[in-house]
Amino acid sequence: MSRNAISPYNRDMAILYAEWWALRRNPQYLDFSNFGGDCTNFCSQVLYAGGCRMNYTRTYGWYYKNGYDKAPAWTGVECLYNFLIRDKDVGPIAREVDVQQIQRGDIIQLSFVEDDNKYNHSLVIVNHEQPVDILNIRVCTHTDDRHHYSLTNYNWTKIRFLHIIGYK
Repeated sequence: MSRNAISPYNRDMAILYAEWWALRRNPQYLDFSNFGGDCTNFCSQVLYAGGCRMNYTRTYGWYYKNGYDKAPAWTGVECLYNFLIRDKDVGPIAREVDVQQIQRGDIIQLSFVEDDNKYNHSLVIVNHEQPVDILNIRVCTHTDDRHHYSLTNYNWTKIRFLHIIGYK
């Protein structure tokens, strides 16, 4: 396989993981709920369960060895976004898309603060109906743990949809 080849993201495995661990914690990972939130840690676990390879580049990579040796992108909302949308050597790749282009296993990020350019929460899409619309999306997430939770139950000020293309 060439260095630039993109491997497919296993959405079925990602969804199985998200549904199994949505209301509990995988003991292989530190729970960051008391350290700013566990939502992005959970999304990273889902991406990894979907086959995405870790990128062990210090500071700018996407990896988890333990709770004290991990990349900022593994647990930080903005850091994960920045990692996913840039085209790099190894790891998951995403594109910001319109709601109509999302699929199961993709990531949603929300901002709850008015006039703030930062996003605060990451969620995994586990189900939606056709045609795709904000009203029919179901998510799983951590921090305030949710399983097949309606996206419309959140009161966000901004929302972005990250379609996982695959991984290198």
